[in-house]
Amino acid sequence: MTVPVFYSISDDFTKYAAVSLNSLVKHASSDTDYTVYFLSQDLSDEHIKDLSDLGNENVHVKFFHIDDKLVKPIQNRKENFLRADFFTMSIFYRLFIPELFTQYDKAIYIDSDTVVNDDIAKLYNVELGDNLFGACTDSSIQFVPKMVKYIKDVLALDPKKYINSGMLVMNAKQFRDNLFIDHFMELLETYHFDCIAPDQDYLNEMGEGNILHLDPRWDAMPNENTEPIKNPGLIHYNLFFKPWHFKGVQYEDYFWQSAKETKFYDELKAELDNYTDEQRAADRQKLNHMLLKEDKTEKDPNNWAKVKEREAVKL
Repeated sequence: MTVPVFYSISDDFTKYAAVSLNSLVKHASSDTDYTVYFLSQDLSDEHIKDLSDLGNENVHVKFFHIDDKLVKPIQNRKENFLRADFFTMSIFYRLFIPELFTQYDKAIYIDSDTVVNDDIAKLYNVELGDNLFGACTDSSIQFVPKMVKYIKDVLALDPKKYINSGMLVMNAKQFRDNLFIDHFMELLETYHFDCIAPDQDYLNEMGEGNILHLDPRWDAMPNENTEPIKNPGLIHYNLFFKPWHFKGVQYEDYFWQSAKETKFYDELKAELDNYTDEQRAADRQKLNHMLLKEDKTEKDPNNWAKVKEREAVKL
């Protein structure tokens, strides 16, 4: 058995992905075979080597170039902006994994701003049944009233069941059998839903009723409102409070522990040291900026809630 794990990155995210990959390799069982794929459109040869060097005899690191044609319908339009201030195609790559890798009936996807703190095979071995995927409730938004309102009123979903897409155990066979990509493209091109979290909103909407909610230790996110999870299996530095930009971030020790074992440690420390208070203040404002969409999208006649009154969007 091979445990397939996927990341999607742009070249400038390599150093953070290296910290995540290093932690994954460190906690991988020597009795299990793993293949880690990096999906990208712009990885440099140097960064391909940097990531390859972190593999070992049972963790094989591979690379897959995402073809422009594949993602052509997903354009650089306002509704696809991540965090309201920039567009990156890489957030959508995860949706194509089941179609691109038909040799797998099951796969794990994780974001690059993560640290793995347990054997990822344990996550892979979760029994999904007929569910489309397994994921964890998005704990980072439960204390953000505007986001909770957006999930209730714009998405017409239960905020307690709204999952974070930074860690997915994908039932790839179910994705293919249910023609997920065809339905996704149809919704995308018909409605251009103006989303706060584009790929995540589509997964929540299309998977509604077919999502297995996993133990929160597999997507532990820094949160100023809650105590840290005692034994996090995977830490996800979601939203803006990255340990390479802020000091005192919950779970930051796990990041720096792994970073020290990579060639990027000095570069990451310098990034933290050189990040200015003005930049940190701007990052704090980005969340508010992101949430400005809520008022506008609530009135949109083609928002998720209104479209769901007229037709089914879930698979």
